[in-house]
Amino acid sequence: MRVLIIIPAFNESENICELAREIEALDYDYIIINDCSTDLTAKILDDNNLNHIDLPINLGLAAVTQVGFNYANDKNYDCAIVIDGDGQHPPKYIEKVVLKITEGYDYVIGSRFLEKKKNWSMRMIGSRLISFAIRLKTRRRFTDPTSGMRATGRNTLMEFSKSMNFIAEPDALTYLLKKKLRVCEVQVDMNERDEGESYFSNPFKSIKFMFNILMSIIFIQ
Repeated sequence: MRVLIIIPAFNESENICELAREIEALDYDYIIINDCSTDLTAKILDDNNLNHIDLPINLGLAAVTQVGFNYANDKNYDCAIVIDGDGQHPPKYIEKVVLKITEGYDYVIGSRFLEKKKNWSMRMIGSRLISFAIRLKTRRRFTDPTSGMRATGRNTLMEFSKSMNFIAEPDALTYLLKKKLRVCEVQVDMNERDEGESYFSNPFKSIKFMFNILMSIIFIQ
């Protein structure tokens, strides 16, 4: 099975090189999608000969991910795995996720909470609301619908490369469930961000994200 690791990156100059070296050590192909970073990310990618695409404008996470899916589909990969460029998704779990694809699943989510309890922070309350909305629409329960670590099999890869009008991971998940594709979760642990700033560090962006996702799940997907 040919596997490609897709790494969206925006202003990840402090993290991206170490992450790429970890993936290279595991002997996986990867592509870094540099979303018009304003720091030294582009220079670091060039200086270290890391496999990447530099986008001329900032597209945002969903569109950047679709660039990766298009690349994987065009290169005839059997599986594509998305992991964040900030190093929060340890590459050691890639094999565990790929195994589920080889078992016939179309979409695999790396969940932090499949075997562990979810806390009651504001972000996790939002995660619970999203899980509830997905369950209302699909009758399926998922513990970590906002996880950025996910794998696509060949069927999903072709689907996403053709059309991916989704805001983010939860409504993409809902879409696939409505299409009757095989979806599952596997337990993974995630690291804290070492450098840089998370999108969700801004509470207003977090609230806007949750609202948009809920509207997409309930009224669009």
